[in-house]
Amino acid sequence: MRHLPNILSGLRLILVGVFVMLFRAGSYLPALCVFVFAFFTDVLDGQIARANGWVSNLGKLLDPLADKLMTLAALVCIYLGKLKTIYLVLFLLMALKELLMIIGGLFMVKHRVVAMADWPGKIATGLFAVGVMLSLLSFLSLNVEPYNLYILGLATAMSYFALVFYAATQLPRAFQKKTDSQTNEKQLSEH
Repeated sequence: MRHLPNILSGLRLILVGVFVMLFRAGSYLPALCVFVFAFFTDVLDGQIARANGWVSNLGKLLDPLADKLMTLAALVCIYLGKLKTIYLVLFLLMALKELLMIIGGLFMVKHRVVAMADWPGKIATGLFAVGVMLSLLSFLSLNVEPYNLYILGLATAMSYFALVFYAATQLPRAFQKKTDSQTNEKQLSEH
């Protein structure tokens, strides 16, 4: 049972491909159902891991990876389905932010610091989920535009705020570890 959160994250990675196949086949309602199911497994795996003390470094990597891949895949599909520039802009902004997060994450891993998700990232994730769900509903002839775009725009802004928040709160930990190890080395060389 201890590995259940990581299994759910792995399942979400598989669901990215299922979502894309369904969407590209024009099966919008099943694609929406897969997206909603994936979102709920994202919420569930975090709850299970924290409640049972099953948080792992693998889970800290798998969970956001599955989440971001699903969001990016959904934004690409929505753009390809609508061919409206605004969806391409939202995807590119999200992709750029994720690239910056990956670079920061690699830096953190190099310094043996694992960042935990915090409230700005969770809010951005929730907003993206709602925005994507509304956008997918628009393929089912529901008139949700421009509300879906407002929410996706807000999600994008919140994700950039989260990027700055993580940089301000997490990056100092990487530099602190480096400073701590340099201090320890200096103390050892003095003895």
